[in-house]
Amino acid sequence: MARDWRPRASLDCLRTRAAMLARVRQYFAETGALEVETPILSRTATPDPQLDSFVTEDGGALYLHTSPEFFMKRLLAAGSGSIYQIAKVFRRGEQGRRHAREFSMLEWYRVDMTYRELMDDVAQVIACALGPLRTLSASEHLSYAEAFKRYCGVDGVSEDVAAFRAAAARLGIAFDAHEADVDVWRDLLLTHAIEPHLGQGRLSFIFDYPARQAALARLRPGTPPVAERFEVYLDGIELANGFAELRDANEQRTRFEGQLAQRRARGLAPVPLDEEFLRAVTALPACSGVALGLDRLLLCGLGLEDIAATQAFEVS
Repeated sequence: MARDWRPRASLDCLRTRAAMLARVRQYFAETGALEVETPILSRTATPDPQLDSFVTEDGGALYLHTSPEFFMKRLLAAGSGSIYQIAKVFRRGEQGRRHAREFSMLEWYRVDMTYRELMDDVAQVIACALGPLRTLSASEHLSYAEAFKRYCGVDGVSEDVAAFRAAAARLGIAFDAHEADVDVWRDLLLTHAIEPHLGQGRLSFIFDYPARQAALARLRPGTPPVAERFEVYLDGIELANGFAELRDANEQRTRFEGQLAQRRARGLAPVPLDEEFLRAVTALPACSGVALGLDRLLLCGLGLEDIAATQAFEVS
């Protein structure tokens, strides 16, 4: 049977998307951020074991980016000042009601802005983008540790797998009792016991993540140290991930090499590191950055059930 040639998103939805993007661009024009464009294809890729890049061939492997982050940070290091980009990004293996292999991302960086200040900026961007679609109550801010204590009765920043296992059992969450990776346990509890409570009629910001979950974020010393990172939720859906940017090239390389080791342990294909990005890290100004999924934001604004309904066409 021939596939339907018509768009899967309604024309009203596409008009709403266009208006949302116009409001976003106006906001950044008024707040002094430069719109930029960077390549979608690269000879390098993120080593993050949670992300899988599409790869093509043209005189060597070329990767479709999962985020414009590395190129944008090179612009920051070159003195661009605060910047933003609306980009198509690509991630293998991500397909479902809340995920798509190709989706639209709004990514921006503010020079001389802390990650706590950036949270306020994010709330303003989202309010501006939603415009007349929704009015939200005042935002909620919970540390990662506070969120775990409130909804799971356990310290989420600790490394105690036994405590996470007991919490999952108490909450009736199915799990693999032999799993030893503490971050797998954190993600299990976060997705099953915490996220459904977040962003109900308001934005929920979860901040100060465990140090192990700080691939590109600055760490704040303490007992234990935490990553100056946050995520933003609406209707139980993660919309954005942001952090204070790491500016230590040696530390960044160490973290990347750790991620490559994780990829090998999981049987994932190795990827070449972005040496140009690593050289630029030392020249980064003090800044914070965030990436926000525009399709998910539109989904929440319109009260849709499937991200596919926000995109004009599926891959064909």
